[in-house]
Amino acid sequence: MRLFAILTLFFFFVPQITIWAQEETNLVEYNPDFEFQEGIFINFEQFKNNKPIPKSRILTSESVNDEDFFDNILRENDLAFYDFMGMQKMVDTKSIWGFSRNGVVYVNIGGGFNRVTIIGNICHFVANVTTYDTRYNDPYYANPYYNAYNNPYYYPYGMRPRQYEKDELRQYIMDMESGKMVEYNYKNLEAILIRDPELYAEYSALRKRKKKQLKFLYIRKFNERNPLYFPNKD
Repeated sequence: MRLFAILTLFFFFVPQITIWAQEETNLVEYNPDFEFQEGIFINFEQFKNNKPIPKSRILTSESVNDEDFFDNILRENDLAFYDFMGMQKMVDTKSIWGFSRNGVVYVNIGGGFNRVTIIGNICHFVANVTTYDTRYNDPYYANPYYNAYNNPYYYPYGMRPRQYEKDELRQYIMDMESGKMVEYNYKNLEAILIRDPELYAEYSALRKRKKKQLKFLYIRKFNERNPLYFPNKD
């Protein structure tokens, strides 16, 4: 009876171990020559698995051979496509994570798609984002802090706030473990480096000025010490 139980476990686990080994060997370490499959990444998981929705599954009148194919379809409000189960779906283009064109990845942030320039367990990219600024220019703006005469339209500086928008370039980093995108500063970098205790201790010991100056260096160090792996192409 005991022998039967041992043989049962043996025949159960050996095929499973083989499957796990195959899955592991299907992973390849990222390097600058790695090419992402071309298509739309609906979400972060599709990017992490290098499995976008290919052009052939996207429902559009645009030619798949047009070099502006992705730019054109992402100007639309919605994107219709067939998923990998053959089911037709539709998503808001604003919710799309990103896309890959000619092996280069573009990520959606602030409604625009921006090229990811450094890829590793810590990614880095520059994005053109819209910011808003409040200014005052109307004498009839109500301000309760300065309403000395109980006048709801009184404002001593003679100004009403108005919101203006402008585009500016900002730097971001992305944590490939969580997919979280945050502003490129030493505090956000430090929060990721903590996963490498030795490197984290080294970086934490630096003065604030040095932390700011050496952010790129420590991103490179972290990525070299903690390689990023993607599934190989099917």
